[in-house]
Amino acid sequence: MPSKLPNASSNNSSLPLVIVNPKSAGGSTKSNWSGIASDLRAHFGPFKVAFTKAAGDGITLAKTAAESGRKFIIACGGDGTINEVANGILKSGQDVEFGVLPSGTGGDFRRSLGLPQSPREAARALREGRTERIDVGRVSFQSHKGEPVSRYFLNIASFGLAASIIERVKANKTLEWLPLGGVRGRANFALSTLKEVMSLDPVTVKIRIDGGEERPLQTINCCIANARYFGGGMMIAPDAKLNDGLLDVVNIGDIRTAKILLNITSLYKGSHLDMTEVKSSLAKRIEVSPADPSVEIHLETDGELPGKLPAVFEVVPNALHIRIPRK
Repeated sequence: MPSKLPNASSNNSSLPLVIVNPKSAGGSTKSNWSGIASDLRAHFGPFKVAFTKAAGDGITLAKTAAESGRKFIIACGGDGTINEVANGILKSGQDVEFGVLPSGTGGDFRRSLGLPQSPREAARALREGRTERIDVGRVSFQSHKGEPVSRYFLNIASFGLAASIIERVKANKTLEWLPLGGVRGRANFALSTLKEVMSLDPVTVKIRIDGGEERPLQTINCCIANARYFGGGMMIAPDAKLNDGLLDVVNIGDIRTAKILLNITSLYKGSHLDMTEVKSSLAKRIEVSPADPSVEIHLETDGELPGKLPAVFEVVPNALHIRIPRK
């Protein structure tokens, strides 16, 4: 449950609000916050700040601030924090400008925006950037308790291998001897990927695209992409655009373990679409359910694990006002 939070809209709502996840980047955001804040003030300007304390706090803080008149809200953290803050803004129904100050181990949405990783350069990009409207995805699914839930995603939602890897990463304690931050995060992801790939089997789902005929789909991993990257830099949807009013559906079908390992670099280069086992298409609405109702298939949204199939994925065109670097 989200923790009890301070009033995120107090003390001059004309100033931008920065919502910070101090646990992001393996906890280094907390230890580095004074330097990040100094760079932000020097290269962006004055701001207010609110810190998250538990999962869901980013949604609550952003929604409260937006409903109270805050006009510019910035997420400081990784992809999960960015997702929560954007969800809070979108749930508020207010036309609030959104910004990203990267401080996480993944940085997939940052890559799609072309935003620098350095806090100093990111702060300057926020100050000098231009404002555009982008699409978001919305997925309606079942929570782990079987309750109906709806959530927005900026980046990618998927089911199959990626969700299994993320589950393993979150449970993996074997690499705690590594330093905090990106090294441990990438090592955990690599180890978990290897373990999952070695034991993977395709699953069969039923899929309906844009109201067409329902058909079976065999998948190792299926991505519903609004943006291009996931998994810490994999260009899973190289043709995805943030403002085309469409979602890219990228399905990795029945493929042998050895071929995945031999072609793993293609996922980072975006050349995997040339493989015969990989199919892609564009859609506005995708309905998916397990072919066998007794099989539980988890889904992930922007690197989080909120629930399971069945699910309906939809694009919401021009839904979010966002500050991006000026070209």
